[in-house]
Amino acid sequence: MYATTDLQLLIHTADTGSLSQAARILGILPATASASLKRVEQRLNTRLFARSTRSMRLTPEGEIFLEYCRDALALLQEGETLLSSGKDAIQGHIRLSMPSDIGRNVLFPWLNEFQALHPAVKFTMQFSDRVADLFRDAVDVAIRSGKLADSSLVSQQLATGRRVLVASPDYLRRHGTPQTPDDLVRHNCLLFYLKQGLFNQWRFQNGKQAIDVKVQGDRMTDDASIAREWAVAGVGIAYKSWIDVRSDVRAGRLATVLDAYCREEIPLNAVYPHRNSASPTVRALVAFLRARFDALDAVNTSNAE
Repeated sequence: MYATTDLQLLIHTADTGSLSQAARILGILPATASASLKRVEQRLNTRLFARSTRSMRLTPEGEIFLEYCRDALALLQEGETLLSSGKDAIQGHIRLSMPSDIGRNVLFPWLNEFQALHPAVKFTMQFSDRVADLFRDAVDVAIRSGKLADSSLVSQQLATGRRVLVASPDYLRRHGTPQTPDDLVRHNCLLFYLKQGLFNQWRFQNGKQAIDVKVQGDRMTDDASIAREWAVAGVGIAYKSWIDVRSDVRAGRLATVLDAYCREEIPLNAVYPHRNSASPTVRALVAFLRARFDALDAVNTSNAE
């Protein structure tokens, strides 16, 4: 890892064009400054500065790394300010977008808890499976399930998860339990829409071999929480995130099937437009939610053992 002084040295050297001047600003010996820069460049295996007899200028790689140095120090300063000012710094209005099912059944009580801890925070909550456009819509933070396609966004992973097939015990008694993914073509599959369209191409894994099954059913919805409710009501089989259905499974309302074939990972992320757009309040919220999901993972591991 890099010391704070290393990052400060890089920034001052870039700003002044002089390593010795940067050393004077930081109150360290020129030899110490030279050793610090050499250590960072060796760690990166990259030359950050082009040196001449009169000045030092950043290489293209140095230009890139400099921005991350500035951001890292800015984040540290935010953290110090947040801790020194206490809870009063966590305030303001956050506009959140989140998937309907996990939003209503998992995040909603946690968000209430966060507001109870920080009464100066206000939320506007959008519960929708439509993918919000963070650059166009009135959204500060979006909670998104699945792998992210837009590399221009900054993301913080909240939880890892996978898809599971679920049905009610009553449905399985009446229609039988599928033994392989191919058996699903003879079952009523509960379908919902994703960004790409109707989610009716379900992927499974048999060892290293991927198995794609095109399923069908008599019910489709643009709200994934409805598909879960249909499954609980016993009208078909749903392919859902474990996070969404774990409470129903533990309560016996749903049972998982074909567990050996369900390996599709669907990470859950908090997404915002740019690292500098995340206020201390947003960062505190993301840390709070990640801690709650970590606690869930700990419970899942304990139960599995």
